[in-house]
Amino acid sequence: MRWRDRYGIRRLRGPKVAKFDREATDADIEALIAFARSRRGVEFYVEPETFATDTTAVAVADDGEWTRRRVGAPAVIRKVARDLALPVYDVQLTGYPQRMRAYNERRRREEGLE
Repeated sequence: MRWRDRYGIRRLRGPKVAKFDREATDADIEALIAFARSRRGVEFYVEPETFATDTTAVAVADDGEWTRRRVGAPAVIRKVARDLALPVYDVQLTGYPQRMRAYNERRRREEGLE
């Protein structure tokens, strides 16, 4: 069964697909949209495709909470970000925000105490 390409994943990605990874789906994009709509100050960070992984995007909220999903191509997440009026950055140029690292550190400390 073929899934609908509501977000233009196939059209914007083109013919190139990573060899070991599954392709991005509408559910991946919808998860990023749901995360962005349910949190404040969300920014998207595009991660490049690798040999084993399709292009991904990390959505980072104001408090540092984050989620990563496949997007198929940078153009897909740029379109989603534009539609949501949210910023999108190339992680290779900007790196990850400090609040994301602080969130990860808080989580590690909390898990160690329990």
